[in-house]
Amino acid sequence: MEQLHGKVAVVTGAGSGIGRALADRLSKEGMTVVASDVEGADVRCDVSSARDVRALADHVFAAHGGVDLLCNNAGVFAGGLMWERPESDFEWTLGVNLWGILHAIRAFVPRMIARGTEAHIVNTVSMSGIFTTPYSGPYAISKFAALAATESLAHDLAAVGSPIKVSAVVPSLVATGIGFSRRNRPAALAADQSEDSRFVEQVLADQTTNEGMAPEEAADIIVDAVRSGTYLVPTKPSYAEQLRERYDALVARCLPPVPSID
Repeated sequence: MEQLHGKVAVVTGAGSGIGRALADRLSKEGMTVVASDVEGADVRCDVSSARDVRALADHVFAAHGGVDLLCNNAGVFAGGLMWERPESDFEWTLGVNLWGILHAIRAFVPRMIARGTEAHIVNTVSMSGIFTTPYSGPYAISKFAALAATESLAHDLAAVGSPIKVSAVVPSLVATGIGFSRRNRPAALAADQSEDSRFVEQVLADQTTNEGMAPEEAADIIVDAVRSGTYLVPTKPSYAEQLRERYDALVARCLPPVPSID
């Protein structure tokens, strides 16, 4: 979708990080942007709620007549040792990172298909949708599923001859507040923070703060991918060697190595 000016974009998770940077960049491209989040955005939407996402879709189609670019960007992190994690960690991460995408597919895509016009869907996954690391089970599980949902969506749209393209964004370290996700954790899914959980969240916060690329740089990469119709959208060239090492290990029937996430 080369032409963005004058078109309509929806960005979830737009209150901070990549989402905010992407909303700003798309606005500069001349798009009408509907920015949604559970904090700090124009429209409040909890993507784990099917009702909220349907309401967002209803609002956008009523106010703007359609959507040309749907960016499912909202995401949260919970980690720690798998056997120490409460059910609420999985419910929360899967609710936002996976069900947020599934709810948006069901709420937006049928109406986008019905318009019959060129459009694009961007799902922000993670390098953790391709690789696993210790202490990140809930997050990795949700992101692997998010990548599968994205790939399946792309195949389904192609199978019915839709002009809608799909991109899976798999960022490496980006300077966002993902390590502080619990600030937005619903009270109904609250859990005491264990030592292992505190440890990994602090490591993630330190890495993203000290080593992560600027969200604006990630937004530039995403916009380029939308224009070119690129499916897999990494933010660092190191992904290729990391991916090769993983699949070489799988072909050899070995446990894949822990990558050096940069």
